[in-house]
Amino acid sequence: MRPMKRIAAALMALAVICTAVLLPQPVSAVTQSDIDALKGDASDLTSQKKALEAKLASLSDDKAEVMKKKELLDQQIAVQVKEISNVESQISTYADLISQTQAELADAQAREAAQYELFCRRVRAMEEEGTVSYWSVLFKADNFTDLLDRLDAVNEIMDADQAVIDQLKALQNEISEKEASLKSSKADAEAAKTDLESKKSALDSQRKQANQLIQQLGANEDETEAAIDGLAEEEEAIQKRIQEMSRKLAEEQAAANGGQVSNAALGGYIWPVDSHYVTSTFGGRASPGGIGSTNHKGVDIGRVGYTTTVHAAKAGTIIVAQRSSSYGNYVVISHGSGNTTLYGHMSSLKVSAGTYVNQGDAIGITGSTGNSTGPHLHFEISENGVRINPLKYLTGYTLAG
Repeated sequence: MRPMKRIAAALMALAVICTAVLLPQPVSAVTQSDIDALKGDASDLTSQKKALEAKLASLSDDKAEVMKKKELLDQQIAVQVKEISNVESQISTYADLISQTQAELADAQAREAAQYELFCRRVRAMEEEGTVSYWSVLFKADNFTDLLDRLDAVNEIMDADQAVIDQLKALQNEISEKEASLKSSKADAEAAKTDLESKKSALDSQRKQANQLIQQLGANEDETEAAIDGLAEEEEAIQKRIQEMSRKLAEEQAAANGGQVSNAALGGYIWPVDSHYVTSTFGGRASPGGIGSTNHKGVDIGRVGYTTTVHAAKAGTIIVAQRSSSYGNYVVISHGSGNTTLYGHMSSLKVSAGTYVNQGDAIGITGSTGNSTGPHLHFEISENGVRINPLKYLTGYTLAG
């Protein structure tokens, strides 16, 4: 009986090892639910875009409604950019999920190989003891008591055998499921990449359409005169509001500092974008597209496209971060009483009013929103409440020919 008990003990030890091999794996860092959540966000963005498309369709081609149509197109473009970002996130999440599933699959295959090796060792042990047949083990009993002892041992062996087989089957099922999941994730990732290219193409088309709308306003000077006057009035109203907000902020800061007014030293600005290519200078100029101001109160910086990061030219507090018909998406930073910088026509904003930014911090992304015929950054500097030529401080630039 001792050999049988040794075998039974060995098999029980193997069963323990098998169980350890099959301990639950850590919870996945990435799951399908993460991708489903992104798809839900994508569905919401699609609804927003359809609503904007309906509004655009209701507008006529009358010149008086062109700026309104441009604003709607800018909003639609913003949604399209978010859709692209959403799909890019899906693709990134799919990549993580595929990588993770491949690692889990390799782990399951390794555990299956180890489990199969344990099963082979168990069979070899039985063969070496000459007890491959359960019935032969029982028939070798010398008496009834010996038979019962052998029966207990056989039951232990049979239980161990069944556990090994069940665990092997479970591993094989796990491997099959992970292979199917991997195949599905790869197919979905490829579909997302195709969708991404489609959305990028649609975005390019929308941007061209938006820029062409502004250019159309220059086709007939009489018809665009009212629109020009309206935009100029809006810009002036914005400037008055900026100065009032800057003054109020300075008063609040003075109150917090015991009545001491902090007048920031003038100058000390850096280029708000990497490009130093100036397409339109400060002061008198020809009207771009027949609708831009002929008395330019800032500089336009070109060669930035729709993806260039806009940085704070100087440290200060954000007093405006919103949209207007003239400036599009724009930000104003107060650097002290009467000293502000303005950044216009951005495709998106990365800051909100009331926050403090350091010099060089990202505040938005370049674009062509508002009264703009192409991607560029409109940049203004005000000192002592008066807008001045930014090129007084921004050196090393190239003027467009």
